[in-house]
Amino acid sequence: MVERASVKRLQKEFRELCKEPISQIVARPSPNDILEWHYVLEGSEGTPYAGGYYHGKIKFPSDYPFKPPSISMITPNGRFAPHKKICLSMSDFHPETWNPMWSVSSILTGLLSFMTDKSETTGSITTTDAEKRQLARKSLACNCKDKTFLKMFPEYLEKYEQQNEEKSASEQALMKVRSSLPQANSERAVPWLQGSGEIENDARMKRRSKGMPFWLLFLLVSAFGLVMALPLLQL
Repeated sequence: MVERASVKRLQKEFRELCKEPISQIVARPSPNDILEWHYVLEGSEGTPYAGGYYHGKIKFPSDYPFKPPSISMITPNGRFAPHKKICLSMSDFHPETWNPMWSVSSILTGLLSFMTDKSETTGSITTTDAEKRQLARKSLACNCKDKTFLKMFPEYLEKYEQQNEEKSASEQALMKVRSSLPQANSERAVPWLQGSGEIENDARMKRRSKGMPFWLLFLLVSAFGLVMALPLLQL
């Protein structure tokens, strides 16, 4: 049975989040169970998670805030195993370190910070930065296949549709540019290169003609004349 103090505390925290939203964090209680919260963490810039949207769940005990909640992440992210409870100092793995002054906002702020850390813990996994970036790019599409996510965070469906429209417009513009380009013939593709081969050949011939000194030409003519005159000298 849910204690009245837990309900009042969580209602108060939700009002505070609505009044003063936290950057990169969205969190809401389930309509059917105030002890179950869903959240979205937006990946921090300058990290492999940039551009990612990570859906997860917090399950509060009936005697919250005197005992800590369980925390898990649903969206594949490369840092934590999906649907597996995460061991943190503010989770139910460590009730001895739990502080009743902590709230939903402080829990998720700590989780977002710990996400960029490389420390291993129960529920964490090891992947490369390239794999994390790939998962970040696919995260919104992955979330939008989840009915619970769409029910809790309908605004992200609009964001996903907008991204698809922008991507489609970008691809169409690229195809239009490609189709307007000439065939892959260097001289046809770049008009000012037309005839460049002939020009280069002419330049080569001129260099060759200019490259023979006058004295060498005179010597060759004299030698040729001497050879032609030898039969006459023998007479």
